[in-house]
Amino acid sequence: MAPDAPAASPLTTGGRCAPAAIPDRPRGRRGAAAAELTGRRGRRHKDLPAPAHTYAVPERWRTEYGLRRYGFHGLSYSWALQRTAQALGRPVDDLQVMLVHLGGGCSACAVRNGHSVDTTMGLTPLEGLVMSRRSGSLDPGALLWLQRRHGLSTDELDDALHRQSGLLGLSSTSGDTRDLVRARAEGDAAAELALATFTLSCRRGMASMAASLDRLDALVFTGEIGEDQPEVREEICSALTVLGVRGELLVPELEDLMREGLRRIDQAGSGVPVLVVATGETQQIAVETRRVLGM
Repeated sequence: MAPDAPAASPLTTGGRCAPAAIPDRPRGRRGAAAAELTGRRGRRHKDLPAPAHTYAVPERWRTEYGLRRYGFHGLSYSWALQRTAQALGRPVDDLQVMLVHLGGGCSACAVRNGHSVDTTMGLTPLEGLVMSRRSGSLDPGALLWLQRRHGLSTDELDDALHRQSGLLGLSSTSGDTRDLVRARAEGDAAAELALATFTLSCRRGMASMAASLDRLDALVFTGEIGEDQPEVREEICSALTVLGVRGELLVPELEDLMREGLRRIDQAGSGVPVLVVATGETQQIAVETRRVLGM
């Protein structure tokens, strides 16, 4: 089970805060279900290949401390993968796809034949893509430098990296892409830089996920930004031609997407299929609960 995940949802994170979501775990069959579901968020990544989950650090850190990549957004990815297979009319175990969850937390995941084979989040949800208020990946040497040269404490670093960084830190005004898109249109240079840095971070993360696939059958967006920010989707895809992805994406009405649950948004015949799947973590919890209870 992954360690502390300060900025992740208590209900679905695979960390120490998860049991608090079920304060008095019932005994018996339902209690077992509750216990299992507290760790489901990263479960999709439990079988990551060793090279994908292993950090290049001393063996003691890995064996005694359990330092490794765990990954998050497992519920979201499980839901999106099933919907994608249905939309493409292909079995899950015949697909190689890239799933991208963009919301308050952001990550990308490579799925080969139904199994997660790489993901951008790591030991905690702080690693990987630039996020709303989280920094994403940062040179560890920079943190040592801040501690030694400028005397920042561990608590100060923790607060800054989890709550004052990301889009908020870049723009100094907002961690919400909707606000930043409006501000950029009004000439706000900081908002422009924040969005450019964010979308480049997404492309970098997605390109790294492609290294674990033989082909790309589909690119799938989910999460609040992924489903409701067409400008971000366009700026990511239009600069990913190296992966066979094209821009000029269709923009579905949000109400239609929420009602139908999924829309294909690439221009027919233009390249890799691009889909948007409405966020389904709550629905996936229901699916997993029924499975655990044998319903």
